[in-house]
Amino acid sequence: MTARHPRRTIFWTTFAGYALVGVVLSVGHGILMGDALSRVQAAQSVLFSRDPHVAAIGFVFSPLTAIAELPAVALSPWIPALTRYGVAGVLMSALFMGGAAVQIWGIAGDRGVPRWLCVAATALFALHPMIVIYGANGMSEAPFLFCVCWAVRRGIRWTHTDDVHDLVALGSALGLAYLVRYDAALVIFVAAVFVALRSAVRTRPFDWYRGGVDLTIVALPGALAFVVWAAAGWLLTGDAFAQFSSSYGNSAILEQSQYVAQSIPASLAFSAVEVLVLAPALPLLAPLATVLAVQRRDLEVVVAPLILGTVLAFQTLSYARGLTFGFLRFYICAIPLLVILVIQLYPARGQAVSPRPGRFANTRLGSGPQSPLAGVAAAAVVLLGFPITVVGLAVPSLSVQQYSLAALFADDDDTSQRIADARRINASFSTERRLNDYLDQLDLPRGSVLMDTVYGFAVAAASADPDRYVVPSDQDFVTILDDPAANGVKYILAVPNTDRGTSDAVNLRYPTIYDNGSDVAALELEIPNDGADLPTWRLYRVTT
Repeated sequence: MTARHPRRTIFWTTFAGYALVGVVLSVGHGILMGDALSRVQAAQSVLFSRDPHVAAIGFVFSPLTAIAELPAVALSPWIPALTRYGVAGVLMSALFMGGAAVQIWGIAGDRGVPRWLCVAATALFALHPMIVIYGANGMSEAPFLFCVCWAVRRGIRWTHTDDVHDLVALGSALGLAYLVRYDAALVIFVAAVFVALRSAVRTRPFDWYRGGVDLTIVALPGALAFVVWAAAGWLLTGDAFAQFSSSYGNSAILEQSQYVAQSIPASLAFSAVEVLVLAPALPLLAPLATVLAVQRRDLEVVVAPLILGTVLAFQTLSYARGLTFGFLRFYICAIPLLVILVIQLYPARGQAVSPRPGRFANTRLGSGPQSPLAGVAAAAVVLLGFPITVVGLAVPSLSVQQYSLAALFADDDDTSQRIADARRINASFSTERRLNDYLDQLDLPRGSVLMDTVYGFAVAAASADPDRYVVPSDQDFVTILDDPAANGVKYILAVPNTDRGTSDAVNLRYPTIYDNGSDVAALELEIPNDGADLPTWRLYRVTT
């Protein structure tokens, strides 16, 4: 690591590492995450569908992830793997997770801790198994972690610089976080209230006007993102909150999946275990950091638990209420929280460089214990937790979306049910790629295959000619769906009218098409699916 440009070195090293892992998993082994590939297909629709337009990005997922993939997707005509294997998503997540590692380095540097601890803390974050996986798989966790770590860093700086630039950056980071994941809305509220109270009560008498101004600075970017995104969704689709209310939204997915929530005590216990899997040392280091913060009167230590802890609390509450699935990735914020607490065991020293310190800027004296042994011990405790995380990642009940990676390290002659299930998960979307390849061989014209993207996103993403497909983001989709033959459609791709297939637009228009063609098409081909929890496809040739 160069002395002059450590941040550049950290960024490019981690970016390259995550991207390499992602390419090996996706192109080398065909391992793709459904949500990640779906976002890539949405970006592909913006540029290369038969009806390319910005609104094709969709309004169920937050937009920033897919928007960030557009430059890479634009190169897919020359590098097909960018969409076929979701490599555009891999590059996006590697980019943002590398940025998150830089923010951890910045938090340590702003704290004034020894350089060895800056390096150790950054490495503990960047090399954490869950961080490596989600830096490499194209999911939204990487951009979300970048945004919240950036927000934490700027929030910590503001507590001692009182610089409005830090407040602006804090608000901007949280506003971008909302455009990645909707649970950032609660974080924006909590952060804004904290800033307002901090600004108001440090003067006598209380300056509520200043508190209100600082609250506005923090909350405004997020409020603007909320209003603009909701208004865009309402104007273009008639639904301001499609992520919640549409047939493709989270609530509908839970219902279609016949999800049954656990009892509240069981849900809370599960969430606690998930946090412990990702950050086993958190119950030990959090009380210690709290005690030291009280002794030092160190307000900086409050910021990370406030922002990252709010995310964890929101996910825990959502799962307890049956509003979301129990995915390990929803608790990923426990990892930067743990690493930041390790940094903050050391007393803050010096002053972070600030363009314009406010009149309430304070000098950090660095009082308190400074023994390197404490930092070494804390870092070692975090590192010793890595094997616990690795074991947890391999347990299906705890890590339903990650445990299949264990199949990569299993013997070829391992025929256990667990490894067989894992291999089926890893084979997800291989059938959809083969299905697209079959259609490619038919040399079909533009707009000749009708399908929904509930499951069909992987078919379209695999295509070098995505304008062959008529999909719901096309503005004339409903017209063509009503009369496929008159609009040049040659084939219809159908999935069973069960589970998530009940929201498939083709099934909604022709409820029996999968069974008998609904008098508009004849069965051409049935394609059993190699992937886990994915449908057997039926290709129908349009007759009338």
